Amino acid sequence: MVRSKIVVLDFGSQYAHLIAKRFRMLGFYSEIALPSAPLSEFENAKGIVFSGGPASVYDENTPEFNSEILNLDIPILGLCYGHYIVQLGYNGKVGKAETGEFGFAQLELNKNTECPLFKGIEPEQQVWMSHQDGVLAMGDGFEAVGSTKDCPFAATQNLSKKRFSLQFHCEVKDTPCGNRIFENFASFCGMEKNWDQDTVLNVILENIKKQAEGKNVLLFLSGGVDSTITFALLNRALGQERVLGLHIDNGFMRKNESAKVAEAYRKFGFTNFIVEDASESFLKAVAGLTDPQKKRMAVGENFITVRNEVVARQNLDEEKWLLAQGTLYPDIIESGGTKNSHTIKTHHNRVAGIQSLIEKGLIIEPIRDLYKDEVRAIGKKLGLDDQLVMRHPFPGPGLSINVLCSDGSLSKEDEEEYKKAQEEFARIPVTEFCADCTSKMEKLVLPVKSVGVQGDFRTYRFPAVLSFERLAGGFYHIPKKWEKIERASSSITNSAKFLNRTVIRLWQNPEISDEKLRIQKGYCDRRRLDQLREVDDIVLTELHKSGWYTKIFQHLTIDLPYASSPDRASFVLRPVCSEDVMTARFAHLPLELLENIIRRIAALPFVDALYYDATNKPPATFGWE
Repeated sequence: MVRSKIVVLDFGSQYAHLIAKRFRMLGFYSEIALPSAPLSEFENAKGIVFSGGPASVYDENTPEFNSEILNLDIPILGLCYGHYIVQLGYNGKVGKAETGEFGFAQLELNKNTECPLFKGIEPEQQVWMSHQDGVLAMGDGFEAVGSTKDCPFAATQNLSKKRFSLQFHCEVKDTPCGNRIFENFASFCGMEKNWDQDTVLNVILENIKKQAEGKNVLLFLSGGVDSTITFALLNRALGQERVLGLHIDNGFMRKNESAKVAEAYRKFGFTNFIVEDASESFLKAVAGLTDPQKKRMAVGENFITVRNEVVARQNLDEEKWLLAQGTLYPDIIESGGTKNSHTIKTHHNRVAGIQSLIEKGLIIEPIRDLYKDEVRAIGKKLGLDDQLVMRHPFPGPGLSINVLCSDGSLSKEDEEEYKKAQEEFARIPVTEFCADCTSKMEKLVLPVKSVGVQGDFRTYRFPAVLSFERLAGGFYHIPKKWEKIERASSSITNSAKFLNRTVIRLWQNPEISDEKLRIQKGYCDRRRLDQLREVDDIVLTELHKSGWYTKIFQHLTIDLPYASSPDRASFVLRPVCSEDVMTARFAHLPLELLENIIRRIAALPFVDALYYDATNKPPATFGWE
């Protein structure tokens, strides 16, 4: 059946497929196409959306764009990078903005100009920005319909040409009016609703049957939401006799995780899975590694090695078996898996060994075009209970990516960047955001790097630390209003080149001075993993007891090799709220709950310091590696 559609041109944005997903969730069928696509791709298209992207429009290697698309008599909406493409297409000017915007901004609509996109929307709106460039002069025939404090052309239109362009990302949940904007655009395009969850499920099941025709399927079964729902889909489409789940205990699981996973599957009626203890093999694979990308790749390649060993031991005929993964689209995007995107971090399910199997047609990934919230909706439609569907995400590499590793010192290049980060942070004012708690505030920078994403680029930078009044027992004052910390955090990362996170200090061993804390030699070994398991288990236990486990999307505990001696460590708490993984806000936990967590962790004999990651995504990713 030929469907009317909205076509999304993927200029490499982290959010390109999120645009398509939003339209589908609203009931409008959408497809992704390359910006170089021929005009024949737009047959039956009612509207076109230009996505954002990691490049600057004046870079040498910008995505190839078929400018003839602008001549089509079809409504076009440009977002961020797409905003620039639309403006340049009509003789506008784009360049480096005087002030970049990352995170929340306040959009002010022009009350004297009507815009179809903002029909039914209040004139003041929170929007989500992620840009360093900006429109310096609008294109011919365009008028500004909205602005922010630092962006005079945040929303523009040329009604005679049916062209709209927005600087902000209305595809993310942090732009609350985004869905209404997309609905208004679809209405302007004359689109009728033609897509729903039943259709999605049926398409997935039919694709599985087609791809696996004549073959059985072996699935990497981590126990997380994605692989669990993939397992249920495979069983529904093919039957349990053609599907085998392989849960590998890689030594990076949470406390008693593998036993809990097996129990949950048996309880639901899954009998077609096996558990393989390969912890020694994985610990050996990451031994001595400090580079997070190399560590991720080592974990991913070892999954293939273990898979091959299991296939041989089970006497499975490889000619008759496909390998399945619970890969989501964010994994592919962040691994640089689309033509114009940049690598943020290499996921274990996108290493060379996996790519080789994909090229040979030996991999099946039923939910690879979906996002977490869509996958959970599919899980509920399949009848899975919340114990399986609503678990916090727990990727294949598990806790290994939460153990930051070091040879014991910073490289010469990192030392120079660290000094610049300290100088930079010292110049950034934050008193306006935390005026009621700045009398004894200290500002410092942790000498460890973490991965982030800013303007669709990967960053690898240092975290700024806000430290408030020190209380008895090594505890620190925590401001009562998280919103003030959030504003301070955004101000710091928006103003800095060498900082991509802001953390607050919660507790420090009262016997340990700042001077005694330094980078220690530390790798991903069983001792550090066991320490991390203990801290992580405390946090998850308290989250469950308080009812907050279901209120947040995910919690990560990060182990830093920053301590007074190699056998000790510092830890970062990283609870986040998100819907689709592509954006997130750090969780604003109640202070009473947080104090309970701090007190229990502080009692552990190996903890030197405890921090709270108060950074949204962007500019930070969920994890630190």
